[in-house]
Amino acid sequence: MIYNSIVIIWYCPYGRKGVIELKKTGFDNALYISRQSEEIRKRISEFGGKLYLEFGGKLFDDFHASRVLPGFAPDSKLQMLKSLSDKVEVVIVISSADIENNKIRRDLGITYDADVLRLIDAYRGAGLYVGSVVLSQFKPQPAVTAFKSKLEQLGIRVFTHYTIEGYPYNVSHIVSENGFGKNEFIETTRPLVVITAPGPGSGKMATCLSQLYHENQRGNKAGYAKFETFPVWNLPLKHPVNLAYEAATADLNDVNMIDPYHLEAYGETTVNYNRDVEVFPVLNAIFERIEGVSPYKSPTDMGVNMAGYAICDDDAVKEASKQEIIRRYFNTMCDLRMGRGKQEAVDKIVSLMNQAGVSVDDRRVIAAALNRSEETEGQPAVAIELPDGRIVTGKTSNLLGASSAALLNAAKAVAGLPDDLLMIAPSIIEPIQELKTGILKGHNPRLHSDETLIALSMSANTNPVAKKALEAIELLKGCEAHSTVILSQVDSDVYRKIGINLTCEPRYQTKKLYHK
Repeated sequence: MIYNSIVIIWYCPYGRKGVIELKKTGFDNALYISRQSEEIRKRISEFGGKLYLEFGGKLFDDFHASRVLPGFAPDSKLQMLKSLSDKVEVVIVISSADIENNKIRRDLGITYDADVLRLIDAYRGAGLYVGSVVLSQFKPQPAVTAFKSKLEQLGIRVFTHYTIEGYPYNVSHIVSENGFGKNEFIETTRPLVVITAPGPGSGKMATCLSQLYHENQRGNKAGYAKFETFPVWNLPLKHPVNLAYEAATADLNDVNMIDPYHLEAYGETTVNYNRDVEVFPVLNAIFERIEGVSPYKSPTDMGVNMAGYAICDDDAVKEASKQEIIRRYFNTMCDLRMGRGKQEAVDKIVSLMNQAGVSVDDRRVIAAALNRSEETEGQPAVAIELPDGRIVTGKTSNLLGASSAALLNAAKAVAGLPDDLLMIAPSIIEPIQELKTGILKGHNPRLHSDETLIALSMSANTNPVAKKALEAIELLKGCEAHSTVILSQVDSDVYRKIGINLTCEPRYQTKKLYHK
């Protein structure tokens, strides 16, 4: 089944007709939620009514999946769990080392321990029961102990799991009183226990296996499965969706590969990634030692992933995934420039771009932004590609930064307003500039994107044209944008919140050593 593009038409006060052609949908989100829920219910039944489900990736803000699978809602997994809410209990795992090292979640700019609190609020807000938090690889370090106390003061149950010498290879030691036996048993009350975490490397799988050991010691039946969206096991190894997953995990050096155990067991070619394939013999041995027999013949068997069955337009999905690989290239280049990335990750994504048959020339907004910058004697510029394929640009001026100018120009374009129309009077902008440089002692008088949107909303109270432009901002969701310099965090955050897919050239506007 292929969904056609959707066209939205409306009329603005100037009599011009606005037309927005939404991008093709390549993924049937409703079908995905239905099939995924059905498969999870099946697994719960197969394991006697208790399933520990390791959740890979982001549970309710999976923007990577929504970009490479157009039609996938960022909260699809959450909606799926809500359909099982009476059966679900959420357990959040965080590594003690990540707490002590103050590890940051890059996409949100907050620490992992702060994200645990955010996740608890989000799950509760969605009507899901959060049973407890697990501190994995526990050591009584100051920050870890303080966080444990904080959680307990908030009424949240906390369990501690310890580093096990020889994990995951010394099976006889791991599956013993001195291995998993040292960990506290997490008391759960519901048939589906979702094990999730702020990020990778938190100890989700070890937590699941530890629980299986303790359940078995108590004579209880329980099973384990993995909820992974990527790689998509029933797509070809070099399908752009799977290549985009490798690009997204370039810093982890994950590699997609054919699952040799599934091929041997069933004669069927499926795709998995290297870490799961490499550790599978060990996991199998752990399952056998805990329960006497392993329920799985391959890493693919362990996964619950119906995403491939919900793809309804393969061409749309391929194109979206190729664009994601290019975006990842620029993001990784910027990480390298900012001192938080590695050259090896950049080199890997360059290889993936070659495998996908794409280059930076396939991202149309790049040339538009660079040309605009050249026209303004090297000043920063931003280009935004609208849903109908038009590209608008914004340049740096005395009043606005390039990202702000591009947003306003894009809003005017999708609203069908004249290009030269003034929407924010200088009398509104100038007091904001005086506040920034006078009272707040700032050096840059130009309005950032958030300040510009506030000024636009103020103008919208009395100016119907500004109101029309403000209403059009939400139509920029899913648009592509490129900046000729690394934008400030506040500008990047505004673009992210609107839903604009932003990339930047890996350079700063100035040669200063310190950049906000």
